[in-house]
Amino acid sequence: MTREPESVNLSDEELVARWRAAGSGSCPPAAAELLGRYRMRIYRWCRAYVRDHDLALDLAQDVLLRVFQNIGSLNGRFGPWVFTVVRNRCIAEIRRQQVRGGEQVDPDTLPQAGPDPEEAWLEQLAEERFLELLNRALDPVEQEAISLRCFEKMPVDMITRVLGITAASGARGVLQAARRKLKAAIEAEGAAKDQGERAR
Repeated sequence: MTREPESVNLSDEELVARWRAAGSGSCPPAAAELLGRYRMRIYRWCRAYVRDHDLALDLAQDVLLRVFQNIGSLNGRFGPWVFTVVRNRCIAEIRRQQVRGGEQVDPDTLPQAGPDPEEAWLEQLAEERFLELLNRALDPVEQEAISLRCFEKMPVDMITRVLGITAASGARGVLQAARRKLKAAIEAEGAAKDQGERAR
């Protein structure tokens, strides 16, 4: 697979569109760039689930193949869809090992079920505006933590492991700081809008 310099500047959605335009079964530069972006992220997600390096590598390769084969079924944003593929594959593997070895599944490795405060909070913002705020107000680690929590529903303790956060408060502290920054950015944006309307 050949990656082209131009592809680096394209969004995930633009790369998906180019990939699909190339036709099913082909591997255009857009596919190479997109899979390259997510290769290590997919491994980290798998590693956070199974906590075994070799197994995580095998699962990551399987996920990459499944993503490549099923890109046509994507309906929505690429990142959350890939995480869903990872989650389903890893949970299936955990259950397979449980049946084979009689082991109990560690509940901390499984996604949280049901609604949570982040979902309700995220619904208050349009996705495009939210993503713009992420890029403008947060540092890269905070952006990744918020994306994993809000878009991909990853448990807080797993985010700590996936991002390698070593602070005592783990991802919880990063998420709290990110929320404060986003709230301040939203308030500043609202104040600027009100000021502009009064100036008219």
